[in-house]
Amino acid sequence: MWSLLPFHRFWNLVLSCIILISVFPGADTSQIPVSVAVSNMTLTATKFTPEVLLSAPRRSPAVPNAKGTKALFTVTTYSFETHRKTSQIRLLDIESGQSTLLVDDLSASEPTWIGDDEFLYLKIGEKGNTTVLVDKIARPGSQAYEVTTIKARISNIKIKELPNGTVAFVCSAYATPDGQLSNPAMTKKPYSSAKVYTSLFVRHWDEWLGEDKNSIWYTALEKKNGRFTLASRNLVNALAGSKLESPVPPFGGTGDFDISPTGLVFVAKDPELNAAIYTKTDLYYIPLKTFTEEQPPAPKIVETPGLEGYTNNPVFSHCGHKVAFTRMKSKQYESDKPRLMLLSDVSDLSKTQEFFATEDGEGAWDYRPESLLWSADDKSLYVTAEKHARVHLWEVPSNPADAKDTPTVIKTADGSVNDIRLLSESKLLVSSTSLVDNSCYSVVDPSSNTTDIVSSNSKQGKTFGLTRSSIGDITFKGAGDYDVHALVVRPSHFDEKKKYPLAFLIHGGPQGAWQDGWSNRWNPAVFAEQGYVVVSPNPTGSTGYGMALQNGIKGQWGGRPYEDLVKAFEYIEKNMPYVDTDRAVALGASYGGYMINWIQGHPLGRKFKALVCHDGVFSTLNQWGTEELFFPIHDFEGTIYDNRAGYEKWDPAHHVNEWATPQLIIHSELDYRLPITEGLAPFNILQSKGIPSKLVMFPDENHWVLKPENSLVWHQQVLSWINKYSGVDKEETAHKEAAKEIVVLADDSTHDGAQKAM
Repeated sequence: MWSLLPFHRFWNLVLSCIILISVFPGADTSQIPVSVAVSNMTLTATKFTPEVLLSAPRRSPAVPNAKGTKALFTVTTYSFETHRKTSQIRLLDIESGQSTLLVDDLSASEPTWIGDDEFLYLKIGEKGNTTVLVDKIARPGSQAYEVTTIKARISNIKIKELPNGTVAFVCSAYATPDGQLSNPAMTKKPYSSAKVYTSLFVRHWDEWLGEDKNSIWYTALEKKNGRFTLASRNLVNALAGSKLESPVPPFGGTGDFDISPTGLVFVAKDPELNAAIYTKTDLYYIPLKTFTEEQPPAPKIVETPGLEGYTNNPVFSHCGHKVAFTRMKSKQYESDKPRLMLLSDVSDLSKTQEFFATEDGEGAWDYRPESLLWSADDKSLYVTAEKHARVHLWEVPSNPADAKDTPTVIKTADGSVNDIRLLSESKLLVSSTSLVDNSCYSVVDPSSNTTDIVSSNSKQGKTFGLTRSSIGDITFKGAGDYDVHALVVRPSHFDEKKKYPLAFLIHGGPQGAWQDGWSNRWNPAVFAEQGYVVVSPNPTGSTGYGMALQNGIKGQWGGRPYEDLVKAFEYIEKNMPYVDTDRAVALGASYGGYMINWIQGHPLGRKFKALVCHDGVFSTLNQWGTEELFFPIHDFEGTIYDNRAGYEKWDPAHHVNEWATPQLIIHSELDYRLPITEGLAPFNILQSKGIPSKLVMFPDENHWVLKPENSLVWHQQVLSWINKYSGVDKEETAHKEAAKEIVVLADDSTHDGAQKAM
């Protein structure tokens, strides 16, 4: 009977259950919105729709306490019934996998352990103030107390116990040009809205840049009479007077700095190079002992000769004297290979070594290390790196001289790892996602190469109606002597004897890849559950397949990647009989949107019934309207004034005479990476040529559509467009009519049965 329950009634029932269960804060409600136990039955969504995707609980990575028995995490939800967001801080019991509610407050965030049974968190108040609170897990809420209120919005907190018994407290917040805490909510608004600039950078991602900059602030907490208080009066700006900014905008966070009893390390852009043209970020060290120093020492740069690109993920060893980090070589290639690095002693900032270094400078390990974690004894590093559409966990000796062999993969749950934490001296708590599960916590034992799932937000996809059996892979020859890999997602109701229209997804980047990981914006399962077989190729330019394939896109935007996609389509035609390529549709965003516009003007474009372009490039000649100019300088092999031919060669606008396929265009006003005109121009051309087309514009979104209500509209517009031209909407109507008949028959038979019983 539950399968006949309309979706909105199902969701109302779910929400009612949430309201009832929330009366009992000890109950495990972290999975309620997608799975509700009623009389020993579990209600699951009958179809994985955009509403299910966007309403499902979103969990943060789990952070264990020192004993490794409990873990903190947050969970947020959005209700399309109430049009409201909720946010909770929850406690996970590692042994049982059950969670309990600690804090239910939309303004509460960043729970952080400050003992085995106490946690600290932030609460954003009115007028931009931030209150720091401490609570106990035994009786949450009843024992919460305020440590301090800071008259600014702080975030990205890290704490560390110091030898003197105090606790270092470090966070990030905006600083004014004179180094003081900035509180925009309390700043007097000017009478004019004019902005005047005399140099690059003028805007970044989705905002026009101002004078205030990110900075790192520190203080210390001490415990008196059982409560933590500030050991010093005020937060101290660690970067005051240095011209440095950290975390690095627009996405920098806690991964941009780390603390230990010896001090602070952080990454920051080189202030002598223009951030619009160069990627160079350096690693800096500030020695601190008490974290109450009113005048911090000046930051000192960590030397890495020959490497001048992005620096990321600095992490102190447990002894506090070593730092592991990653560094790129090129200062104008944002997707260059990160090299795993070691600063062997903070007392000598010239003592840096590269892991797997080779004489040719390429490195013996061809993958891209990302997040880093020291083992409990500091003898190993645990590293995440992408390989063949999955982000794996690897173990590396912490001494580069001992890392003679390239690392091997440690077994984890299906999908991609997104966070790793020490759970005990020998085990890790790993957070991951997959194409069917939006959050999974597991205990990993590197020594035995085993993993045990502690908690899955969707019961490995079951509450979404998804299973791993729907996920597959294909590999085919690309345009040259190399293989290209693609992920395949089939409908949950898949029948190999039937044929399903193709949804051909093209990723952005272009130095990126489709992964076996969850996405709230481009989720292949949403398309598959409409009745498509989804194929997501990772052609030339993709990460995770070695640097040769990734770097092959330089100067080749419409060349090798396009030919790889042609090969992919041909492979599908010949080798996947259950795919109806006569009803194919193609979709892409960012560089994927560029490729949609390029395909539109080339033979592959005639293979599709409809196209979808989200925030795509219409003309490569407009690439200097972007904000990070190092991107086109690298990918198009020079500036537009030095190498105009390189830009013109791969310009989709040069081929508009060939455009003929119906196309949906989506663009947003706050996308400063690809300005709105890149969406308006192709729409105007499609309309002028009489080609069926539609423009969907979001005035309050950036390169990504993030607001739930906007995202729902995005999904509705995209699905209605492709379903119309692939014929899926006709099939859906037929299925609904058949379902109505079945329901009527069921009702009639029940009625007849009742009559006979009487």
